[in-house]
Amino acid sequence: MKASTMHSQRPFGPHLKGFPTGQEPIPREQIAQQDWRLLRGDLALPLAVIKQSALRHNLHWMRDFCAQRGLSIAPHGKTSMSPELWQMQLDAGAWGISFATVFQAAVGARHGVPVLLIANQVIQRAELDALALLYAEQPALRSMFLVDATGQVDAIEAWATARGFQGRFEVLLELGIAGQRSGCRTADEARQIAQRIAASPVLRLAGIECYEGTTATCDHTRDRTTVHDLMDRVDAVAREAIAQGWFAHEEIILSAGGSAIFDLVAERLTPDLGRPVRGVLRSGCYLTHDHQRYTRYLCCVAERLNLRETLKPALEVLACVQSRPEPGLALLSMGRRDVSHDLDLPLPIWRSDGQGGAPRSVPAHWRIDALNDQHAYLRYDASAPEEEWPVLGETVASGISHPCTTFDKWRWMPVVDDAYRVVDAVTTWF
Repeated sequence: MKASTMHSQRPFGPHLKGFPTGQEPIPREQIAQQDWRLLRGDLALPLAVIKQSALRHNLHWMRDFCAQRGLSIAPHGKTSMSPELWQMQLDAGAWGISFATVFQAAVGARHGVPVLLIANQVIQRAELDALALLYAEQPALRSMFLVDATGQVDAIEAWATARGFQGRFEVLLELGIAGQRSGCRTADEARQIAQRIAASPVLRLAGIECYEGTTATCDHTRDRTTVHDLMDRVDAVAREAIAQGWFAHEEIILSAGGSAIFDLVAERLTPDLGRPVRGVLRSGCYLTHDHQRYTRYLCCVAERLNLRETLKPALEVLACVQSRPEPGLALLSMGRRDVSHDLDLPLPIWRSDGQGGAPRSVPAHWRIDALNDQHAYLRYDASAPEEEWPVLGETVASGISHPCTTFDKWRWMPVVDDAYRVVDAVTTWF
């Protein structure tokens, strides 16, 4: 079963923001036949779109990056929550898809994702119930989640006893960094938890996981030191677990990798442990990338690897200039409900007359400095020539920072070619 198997149950129609109001619902297969052209204003704005050429480039770039290093990738599906995009990632060689919650993993399983890596702790009874149900529905499904405390093991075992659960969950031991997110902090703690997992009748230790993404600084020396210290700990715990017989399988999974400094953990994910090792990157934002935060991080990756080209921004949000109430200020028809703003505000990148004219770069003095629910405040230099001012009714496209929090604001996204003709579309399942 493909990861997009169920998408036909959710047709594209006027219940979706940006879809034509008078259009009858249609399946994905008919999207390209509509001949929608965004540069001539065929769809109402705001609208988040994915550029097909950049999407394909990013899929192939990450596939090649992993293949050259003998790594697997289980990209973080929470970024898009899109079965169509997961299928593209699986078709490009992804081993599985990562998720943050059991709900997300269930969406993935019911869309045909064969391997689920829940990169988070599972401890709630309701989540354990849901995971057990997935196993009952799909016996061939492989899934795993994170454990970082003996108390979590106790809670899972108590749930299993109360429910009469006879199966076993595969888990990864999580190692963490002081002051950062979850994960055990010390070697002694890691040793105790690994031993406890190995002795549990409900769990099987499949490998070790960590996450370095929140430590990224673009200071090469600092980032390399942080990552290598973390991976040294992973290596030491893995070797002791082998010596003690704590791993449940011959193949050991070692997993790490956000979307910022994944190149540094990639150097350390396939150590020689005398056993087969599957190194699994979980980078998720690589698929559509962005125009700001991750672009800066990937410039640093390019410097470290001496690359001329890395990932390309594929996600843009188009809006209309709907008001120019005073000199130096224009209001765009997008706001917090349409575009990410948790890391950086949107960045204006091109403009078009909205009547079929070709895109052209925006003046350097244009900037967005605030968002309301439905408005973006576009500031410009009123002393500049009038042809550099925003024009009522024209289209302004903005680049984004952090794709995760733009995806969750849309239930569909058109996929466009380089002329901004709609050639496909994807759904999201938040």
